[in-house]
Amino acid sequence: MQDTLKTINDMGIVPVVKIDDAKDAVPLAKALAEGGLPVAEITFRTAAAADAIKAISSECKNVLVGAGTVVNVEQAERALAAGAKFIVTPGLSPAVVKYCVDRKVPITPGITTPTEIQMALDHGVDVVKFFPADAFGGIKTLKAMSAPYAQVKFIPTGGISAANLAEYILFPKVFACGGTWMVKDEFIKAGQFAEITRLTREAINIMLGFDLGHIGINTNEADSSLKLAKSLSAIFNLALKEGNSSNFAGKGIEVNKSKGLGANGHIAIATNSITRAVAYLERKGIAVDMNTAKKDAGGNYAAVYLKGEFGGFAIHLLQRK
Repeated sequence: MQDTLKTINDMGIVPVVKIDDAKDAVPLAKALAEGGLPVAEITFRTAAAADAIKAISSECKNVLVGAGTVVNVEQAERALAAGAKFIVTPGLSPAVVKYCVDRKVPITPGITTPTEIQMALDHGVDVVKFFPADAFGGIKTLKAMSAPYAQVKFIPTGGISAANLAEYILFPKVFACGGTWMVKDEFIKAGQFAEITRLTREAINIMLGFDLGHIGINTNEADSSLKLAKSLSAIFNLALKEGNSSNFAGKGIEVNKSKGLGANGHIAIATNSITRAVAYLERKGIAVDMNTAKKDAGGNYAAVYLKGEFGGFAIHLLQRK
């Protein structure tokens, strides 16, 4: 159960899908996986839901598939029999929650009030779905409602889009975001799976926020580092910042006082979440050397290197502050 929840947390976004024809399920799952997001919540809003889950579970082993809009135990039973790995409900049904908890099946019940959060905790559930998020006040309501519940994480769903994804996903108590904008009904019916892939990639880019942090240049010793940093600062009118292991010319050029990783130096890529970025890169087959990871005073990842070199440069992820 915890492995499934961790995967959802690492993904950061859960596409919420309405399938009218089960034949579209596998192409949809493949489109999401190609876009870098191999996960789908198939809603029990149509008669094709169970068959769609079964098709994805059978033919797309790399895609984590779950069932959404589950409103009773009978639907939960059908979803699990079809191969669903997690259950999502629009509201908090004690019967469905108990059924899933007893079977160690991950469930995220829908909530809109502190009372419902308390009910979820009483069942041992600490990851809940905030639905419908936008209609109930959005991120402002979520921040206020979550304040007394330090141990609870939320999956806001309903009204999430590319336009407001960032404000939700950057809130530390957001476990993941559920959304339909990249898997709209009309895209699926029209077979526009390339568009689904494009929008999925766009969503990941918003979530991870990859951008150039700085370039690191290797030198042999401290004097050489300072000389080069001063020269670059003078040429481009950049602020000089002297440090213990390196010197900076502005915010974008770091000059190391010794030979660090990379024959020539390193490239720092800033991201909104190192944890999610690592999971994303590893899904793409990019190796990350967790032995190089550095953490901040709060125990959160601050930086970590990818394995290997790229054009003579090492690359490390840098947690955006």
